[in-house]
Amino acid sequence: MRKLDGIVAKGLYAYVLAMGLFHLYTAVFGAFEAYLQRSIHLTWVLPMCFVLYPFIKRKKDQPVETSVPWYDWILAILSTLPGLYSILNYDEIMMRMQGVDDLTMAQLVFGTMLIVLLLEATRRLVGLPLVFVALFFTVYTVVCDSPLMPELLRGVPTEFPRLIEGMFLTDEGIYSSSLGVSATFVMIFLIFGGFLEKSGVGEYFMEFAQAFTGTAPGGPAKIAVLSSALFGSISGSAVANVYGTGSFTIPLMKRIGYTPYFAGAVEAVASTGGQIMPPVMGAGAFVMAALLGVPFNSIMIAALLPALLYYGTVLFMVHLTAIRDGLKGLPADELPSVKSVVKRLYMMSPIVLLVYMLLAGYTPMYGAIAGISLAWGVSLLTRGKRMGPKRVMEAIHDGSENIPLICTACASAGLVIGSVALSGIGFKFVGAVLTLSRGIPLLALILIAVVSLILGMGLPTTSAYILGAALGVPALAKIGIMPLAAHMFVFYYAIISNITPPVALAAYAAASIAGSNPNRTGFAACRLGILAFIVPFAFCYDPGLLLKSSLVGNLTSIVSGVGALAGLGFSITGFAKGRLPSLHRLAFGVAGLLALHGNIVVALGSTAVVIVLFLLSKKNGETKAP
Repeated sequence: MRKLDGIVAKGLYAYVLAMGLFHLYTAVFGAFEAYLQRSIHLTWVLPMCFVLYPFIKRKKDQPVETSVPWYDWILAILSTLPGLYSILNYDEIMMRMQGVDDLTMAQLVFGTMLIVLLLEATRRLVGLPLVFVALFFTVYTVVCDSPLMPELLRGVPTEFPRLIEGMFLTDEGIYSSSLGVSATFVMIFLIFGGFLEKSGVGEYFMEFAQAFTGTAPGGPAKIAVLSSALFGSISGSAVANVYGTGSFTIPLMKRIGYTPYFAGAVEAVASTGGQIMPPVMGAGAFVMAALLGVPFNSIMIAALLPALLYYGTVLFMVHLTAIRDGLKGLPADELPSVKSVVKRLYMMSPIVLLVYMLLAGYTPMYGAIAGISLAWGVSLLTRGKRMGPKRVMEAIHDGSENIPLICTACASAGLVIGSVALSGIGFKFVGAVLTLSRGIPLLALILIAVVSLILGMGLPTTSAYILGAALGVPALAKIGIMPLAAHMFVFYYAIISNITPPVALAAYAAASIAGSNPNRTGFAACRLGILAFIVPFAFCYDPGLLLKSSLVGNLTSIVSGVGALAGLGFSITGFAKGRLPSLHRLAFGVAGLLALHGNIVVALGSTAVVIVLFLLSKKNGETKAP
């Protein structure tokens, strides 16, 4: 990323600030129709990609660029033209009949230009994997009848003008709902994050975690888990969360005796889980609500229990590891006191208000606006953090400048969505999954999980989820999986690809801070986050884990979920009251897995077995026969 200076930097600052103010205005007043708002959003963001991000990424030994070359200025100007055409000719575009009216030469040229420039912007910001995926689906739509194409993938091709029409002149391609999420929910919550940072609420999150967990065994690791859950539930970015909290927590974990790879793994798992932790989660959660056509609070409630089990398992394993290895907490005099933190509990009020408004049925937009307003109000009570006009502008700017990555990823994912709609490849993928799985739900779930993991290893979470949802969810629906569970299944596996080697971005980021081997850090993170690999399969069979069953079913799922948490924690760490022999560990692991079984008798029975196994265990590594 370029570090611009002088008048260009000031101009860009004003440009980003104006973009943020515009999106705040539309969030409050809802002034534009969906297609028009998405066009304006992309037209505003796309030039930033060419101004801020160079054609070739800088190597470590090269100086940071401080100016924009002439050709990037040309690309930035050209990238505004398709959007300006859409904005100025909005009424004409809305009145035309798709598939009937011929495209004008201007529409054909601007549509082609938009696709090419979007792919180049995506290459600069996101990387080649998403470009290759988007390009494959786009080209496939035109050449799907080629004799070079495997028989299974052959279909009826789309003429090039109709391809441009679908991608550029409708809300089913580049300007699909995924870009709409970027233009509305993501944008406003990024600004909300900027206000939390400037008002001191973000800093308070860390102090809160330090005060309540810092002195306990393995305190720094627990600080990492709790603070990353708080930060991640708002930021929705695993890698950003790693760098934001890991630079503080990882050195502390190493200081008290955790190995570097384990310290990195704890931070990677904790930061990745932020994307599944209500109230905000990641951008993909807003896309999910849009694709399902349900209020966001439905997604938030469904995600709550799996997220709590995820973080509960990580905390439990961190705790067991600390006791097993004799790792102490931090001295109390190095940490904020509980009393001082409790006195400032009002700092949590913006998050509490947001949760209340979401649960009460208000839209995420209004919830975020209310949270922004209260964060500003809270800052007035905090010395050194009071937000005057300058700090308010800084908060809007700092939040808005993070939008290009998500915007380009969502727009490029729209190319895939449009291609799936035009070519019908989604039906072919469904047929392939059903054929390979022979209609057996478990095999189909395994296939979709593998596809989602592979997509997530090279793509941002939101893009990986959108692609996985476009291809995998119809297949899961065909075998009888509840739509919400199917979407959540794909969402989970797109997220945990951040800690799954060989490409585990969150684990690699944490390893760079910890100074550990990236793959070893990644595999350790997979062990800590084991429940994230298992729970998605479980909630496809047991809606109680998504709190979508009866009262008895939901309560049973909560109890058995805690049993699974405990059983797997004891099994993986090899420690309960003392060190466990292999047979006892195996018994804990089997009982923990069966506790997630959809049958109430099996689930509760296995939970009881976990309790019995714990009671039979002894200290000093001695155990009774399980």
